[in-house]
Amino acid sequence: MTGKRSLTRLVAGGLVALTLIGCGNSKDPRQSGEPMENYSAENIFGRGEFELNRNRSEDAAFYFSEIERLYPYSDWTKRALIMQAYAYHQAKDYPNSRAAAQRYIDFYPLDDDAAYAQYLLALSYYDQIDEVGRDQGLTFQALQALRTVIERYPESEYARSAVLKFDLAFDHLAAKEMEIGRYYLRHEHYTAAINRFRAVVEDFQTTSHTPEALHRLVEAYLSLGLTDEAQTAGAILGHNFRSSDWYEDSFKLLNGRGLELEAAGDSWLRKIYRQTIKGQWL
Repeated sequence: MTGKRSLTRLVAGGLVALTLIGCGNSKDPRQSGEPMENYSAENIFGRGEFELNRNRSEDAAFYFSEIERLYPYSDWTKRALIMQAYAYHQAKDYPNSRAAAQRYIDFYPLDDDAAYAQYLLALSYYDQIDEVGRDQGLTFQALQALRTVIERYPESEYARSAVLKFDLAFDHLAAKEMEIGRYYLRHEHYTAAINRFRAVVEDFQTTSHTPEALHRLVEAYLSLGLTDEAQTAGAILGHNFRSSDWYEDSFKLLNGRGLELEAAGDSWLRKIYRQTIKGQWL
């Protein structure tokens, strides 16, 4: 996993053995009663790694943050800050992970690990958008942050993963439009449904939802008696997705009414059809 590889690379270069505070047999400094200021940045970092290794991410984040607080100008602080962002992310504390990652980007924009910090920042949004019904603001923010990884760090090891996640997040937005459009269609709010399906066809053309969106447009336009638009949507579907079940459904629906799957009229779909024929779309 990318995060795991990065974590290994981050800690391998500068860590010493987990002595004193980092040792597995050591007491938690917070329970020892001794002030944290009595421990070196190196010792605190070791304890943070120890807690991370035993899957106590919140405790690890605390220790890494203590280095930032107590030793703001130490060489350990930069390493601790990126580890803090990672630990918070592991703990699913996304706001704090994002904040730590942003501080790293602000303080060390030219550092090799700035790409990883930006990737963690993007993940802090992305990992919360797995359900279609959730707030789509997170999806937009994830897209923006992932785009930054792709455009600012195209040669980094995170760019490929960011591209894949960007495509999935983009598909997620289209899925939300489809969900709302289907709702309107079921309740015979055809104009509202058409607006949602149109958004998918125009703004999310490369997603997996485009064939269904075209078919739903056929259904909605036929329900309104707008046969030219229905035929044109069917023609686009036939040109681009002839092997899909959605094409078969639209063909049967239109053919059953004596209609052809051909461009007709001069609606917004006719423009899409012309783009399709010229090879400028999909």
